[in-house]
Amino acid sequence: MVLTPASDSPTWIKRFWWLLAAVFVARLGLMLLFVQNVDLIGDEAYYWDWGRRPDWCYYSKPPLIGWMMGAIGWLTGNAEWGIRFASLLLGTVILIIMHRIALLLFDARTAFLTAVLVLLTLANAGLNLLLTIDAPLLLFWTLGLLLFWRAAEKPESIIRWLALTLVIGFGTLSKQMMLVFPALMLVFAFVSPQDRALLRNPLMWLAIFCGMTFIIPVLLWNQQHGWITLEHTKHHFDARKDLGFDDWLGRTFENLGLQALIYTPVTFAALIASMVGAWKLRRQLTRPMRFVMLASAPGLACFALLALRQRINPNWPAVFFVPAFILAAAWLRGLPPFTAHPGWERWSLRVGKTLTFTCYVLLVGLISAPVSFWDATFSYSRSKLGDKTTDKVLGALHKLEDMLGWREAGIEAQEFFELVPDPENTFVMALGHRYTAAEMGFYMPSHPHVYRWEPSGTVQSQYEIWPGPEERIGFDALIIDRGPAEALLKNPVFTTAFEKLDYRGNIRIPCGLTTLELSVYLGRNLKSWKPVRTGNDG
Repeated sequence: MVLTPASDSPTWIKRFWWLLAAVFVARLGLMLLFVQNVDLIGDEAYYWDWGRRPDWCYYSKPPLIGWMMGAIGWLTGNAEWGIRFASLLLGTVILIIMHRIALLLFDARTAFLTAVLVLLTLANAGLNLLLTIDAPLLLFWTLGLLLFWRAAEKPESIIRWLALTLVIGFGTLSKQMMLVFPALMLVFAFVSPQDRALLRNPLMWLAIFCGMTFIIPVLLWNQQHGWITLEHTKHHFDARKDLGFDDWLGRTFENLGLQALIYTPVTFAALIASMVGAWKLRRQLTRPMRFVMLASAPGLACFALLALRQRINPNWPAVFFVPAFILAAAWLRGLPPFTAHPGWERWSLRVGKTLTFTCYVLLVGLISAPVSFWDATFSYSRSKLGDKTTDKVLGALHKLEDMLGWREAGIEAQEFFELVPDPENTFVMALGHRYTAAEMGFYMPSHPHVYRWEPSGTVQSQYEIWPGPEERIGFDALIIDRGPAEALLKNPVFTTAFEKLDYRGNIRIPCGLTTLELSVYLGRNLKSWKPVRTGNDG
């Protein structure tokens, strides 16, 4: 008979570190496979391009992701593995901090269960593979929870409040969501009887105030650029008013279903059940239970209400799931005032293992299987599941295929560039989505600064904020378009802007079930270009 170690046994901590080491090695292997076979997603390449031009803010986000990408590029020579490895490091550190929080609040076994629950989610798999804006936010949010609890335990400690100040500040520079964190601190101080004295502690108020001052350069930048980040953020909350009841119901369940999928269904249900249970027993909650409940339930309730109004991106409420996982682990184990739920725990781990393992297998298959395999698979799928279901699966796969072909396309674009008559006086321009410009900038071996043409003449990305081709009057341009071959030759914007416009050929890269196609043109002697004006530019 195998004896289960006591809840506070050091064995659970040793198991955590052994588990973490094994997962890290496995994910490192997957990362290397990913680097060999899959390109950066559009956002990663876009943020990398930000990193080449450090600033106090960018079109849609505060500056930290750009600074991080710039540092990674400088340290690794703009190597793709550097970006992938940074995401793995950040994801690992976040998990270590979550384990530490659960260990401080409860016990070693609960901390271990928290880590396992998190590891067995699709959300955590993605966090450790892709470097987007959410990784630094989650790092500072999770570290903020740890430091706030430590400061509340020893409220006279200047060092702890100073550390929290820096975390709030740098978190604010990572994503706008961090502005909510001080409100979380105040709510806990107000609701928790043992911590109400924090409201009279000048160190807490100084930490909040000084941390929030980090946003000042971001506000000044926005004031100079017509508050473009605020305008962009505001559009996230636009809701369709013409939805019928069926469409509204479908969208609402889609929001719920996506969250259940990325956190795995049984674990997601346990997360919700633990928060509901904590609310019902709110008068009996211990101080640590109250802390994780207040750090999770109100925020997630707000997003649940928002989901009734509009579509929400699955990553938006991610920060509130950090304490929710700790609460769920305590609820599953039956820490006071809860009763244990061993059945929930078993099924949560079983379903989590199954879905996460299946996800990794499919991911490896997607990037390794030949095109003929997928053609045969989807022919069979249409015969058994019908066109509608198969088309939904194909739609998801096509999004994954946006991560393929750019490396090869960049090399071919470089070959076109090296054949132009005057490479020293030729710039590169991309048409279409901002991702095309970003991917070309990263994957062309010379890493040129790529300009982008926005047909509307308004600011739709960071490329319209940076100086445009108007600073290259008299230069030639290698123009890359995702449109049909030779279509640009009929566009008066380009035929009048250049002395001559020639079609040079196309780039065709097979990408699984689709083909990445780009048309290449050479514009000779740029005569004029209408700049995009923003903010106080005039």
